[in-house]
Formats: sequence, C-alpha cells, structure tokens
Amino acid sequence: MIITLLNIPLDLTTDSPAWKPDGSANLLSGLGDYVRRCQTYEGGISGQPNVEAHGAYAFCALGCLALLGDPRKVIPRYLDIPRLVAWLFSRQYAPEGGFSGRTNKLVDGCYSHWVGGCFPLIEACLGPIDDDIDSLPTQDEGRSPSLGLPAAPETLFSREGLVRYILGCCQNPEKGGLRDKPGKGPDPYHSCYVLAGLSSAQHQWQLASRWEDEKESAAAAAAAAAETIDDPVWLVLPHLDSVRVYEQEDFVRAIHPVYAIPQQHQQAMRSYFLAKEGF
Repeated sequence: MIITLLNIPLDLTTDSPAWKPDGSANLLSGLGDYVRRCQTYEGGISGQPNVEAHGAYAFCALGCLALLGDPRKVIPRYLDIPRLVAWLFSRQYAPEGGFSGRTNKLVDGCYSHWVGGCFPLIEACLGPIDDDIDSLPTQDEGRSPSLGLPAAPETLFSREGLVRYILGCCQNPEKGGLRDKPGKGPDPYHSCYVLAGLSSAQHQWQLASRWEDEKESAAAAAAAAAETIDDPVWLVLPHLDSVRVYEQEDFVRAIHPVYAIPQQHQQAMRSYFLAKEGF
C-alpha cells in the first residue's frame, strides 16, 4: 500500500536477492502466490505459510491483492473466497456483535476494522464486472426511491451487531476515546480502528472497472513509465440498512476500503507523489 501512495519504483536493485538479469522480477513478483500460500486450512490468512490465521493479515492480504489489478479478478484468482468468508463470518460473535481476530479468542474492538473491513472488499469483489461507471444501477434498477441511492447489496456480516458493539461497549464514557472492550482503557490504536470499523459498517462500496483517467497528465505519464499500480474506482454511499441503530450524529465519514483513510486524502497523496520526478 505504501508503494502505491509514495509512487515507489517497482524495479529491483542489482544487489537484491530476487533480482534477475533479464529484469523479469520486481517488487510485486510472486506476491499473489505468496498470499495464496498464507491461506490456512481454516480459510483465514496468516502472516506466513503454515501458521495461525489472523484477522489483520486477512485484511492486509485482501488489500494488497486489490492493488494488483481489478480486485474482482485478482482476489478470486489467489484466494478460496468461500472458505475465507466462512472464517471471517465465524469471527463475529453473539451476543457481543464484535469480532475476534483468531479462532477461540475474545472479541476486540480493533477487529471492527481488521475483520469488519474485509467484508466491504469481498462484497464489492463479488459484484458484476462492469465495463464502466455508467453501468451502475439506475433509479429503476435497485435505487432507493426516497434518497436516489443504490440499494445496499446483501451483506455478509451483521452490520447492526457490529454497530451495537462499538457504540455500546467500545466507548469510554469517563475518559473519551475508544477501547478493546469494557474494562479496558481507551487508546489511540483502538480509537482509530474502532472508528474505521464503524465507517465500514455504515457505508457500502461499489467497484467500477474503469480505472482513474490520469493518462493525459504528466504525472500519469511518469507513473506509466515507472509501471506503478493503478487504483480501481471505489464509489462509496451510506449503507441503507433496514434497521438503523445509531443517531445521525454517530454517522462517521467514509474511508477508502483499502487504505483506511479518507478517499480524498489518499487521492491527494497519490497525486502529490505521482507529480514528483524521480524518487
């Protein structure tokens, strides 16, 4: 992800162990196959082959695959999606509504993002591969007649349960901030990822096949010459859930489903470094 934000060249130096004289290897060579080897017998993703699956690695795996090309093609190419969905689904517990990061572990607020953030990526990737952004649903093809927004697709997890856990268990009424669970203290780490998970639960994403049209700019020409990764077009809308369990003041801003920062900031960072000559 840092490679794409900072426009880091993909070419390897000659002293790299993976360097090949014919130039056939770069920073991304073999990445998809390595991620494939990290999917465990449970269906989750581990940090390296043959170790325990972990929610944070699942998100990182999906995120990096989403940057290698059209996520609807790349992610299913390297991962067994039904097994991964089954493992992710089993991370959400009742009655808490929150997520755990590993099998037989307690729920933890930070996995609202690390696990909950996997579902928007998977849900978007399960959609049809459209030729362009104009083929998204019209008002007569699944839009809410009251708001004019595309209707929410069938969700793979309980958004209501996650929102209830975040608002009811992760807030610290005395100190402010957000926390792992009741009895724990708030901290910046959990505040960040609990809010990111809340954003995932309150929004839906649609993925268009058309990549950002930057070819006419000098920055895009430099990016093409450097063989940098193109970003897919992610469209975000409020999730129109049938059960709303939060007030309007509890509605948070949307974040980029891969970078977990506001999409306009991701675009600004990418444009800034694309405009730089050299590295």
